Amino acid sequence: MTVIKLDAIDSTNDYLKQLATFQDLKSFTVVATEMQTAGKGQMGAKWFSEAGKNLMVSILINENNLKSTELFLLNSAVALSIVNVLNANSIPKVSIKWPNDIMADSKKVAGILIENSLKSSGTFVSIIGIGLNVNQTNFENLPQASSLKKVTAKEFDRDLILEQILFVLKSYVKAIQNGNYFEIWNDYQNNLFKKGVPMVFEEIEGNKFMGIIKGVTNEGKLELQLENDSLKTYSIKEIRMFY
Repeated sequence: MTVIKLDAIDSTNDYLKQLATFQDLKSFTVVATEMQTAGKGQMGAKWFSEAGKNLMVSILINENNLKSTELFLLNSAVALSIVNVLNANSIPKVSIKWPNDIMADSKKVAGILIENSLKSSGTFVSIIGIGLNVNQTNFENLPQASSLKKVTAKEFDRDLILEQILFVLKSYVKAIQNGNYFEIWNDYQNNLFKKGVPMVFEEIEGNKFMGIIKGVTNEGKLELQLENDSLKTYSIKEIRMFY
């Protein structure tokens, strides 16, 4: 496994993507940086992080036998890798806010951005960007953000956290390759943030409504029970949750 450490970069995902264009990189090549000046989140959101405090990495997954039908399964595996490591480090009330924000005590501590390139063979290459708030404690104007240190009052070794995440993620990727889907899928569903709790949602058109999260489909769509007891699924671009 190759780990490339940088002092500063605009985006680790963009850097790794460009590197992979010119070099034949092995799966689990990692780019990590102390400071990211143009970090990206879901739907083009910006990811700001205090230099030297957090974990900002991108991981290349380039396995010949991962199929395009397993895209959301890999998404689930990445989220669960972080959840498992945080649980092992005694972080309280860890959960996954659909599709892949990581929460601790109802506040966001990590975001994941996965960029996929589909191959004609039906397989894919993924660049997995992870931003995990580790030792930062100042989140001015970000009331829904937190960090491992903020929720535990303890300092964490970022390199060790990364090592643990990679170890667990490798085991999940191997499980996907072997067709062992059930445990990944079941654990992802069981760790969903606010599952079974009435919440306010907003459609892209601005319509607000109450719904209850029932689960997530194989394609990664959120399944909600509406006030009339009907079930409806939504993609990430169609809806957002208020919490």
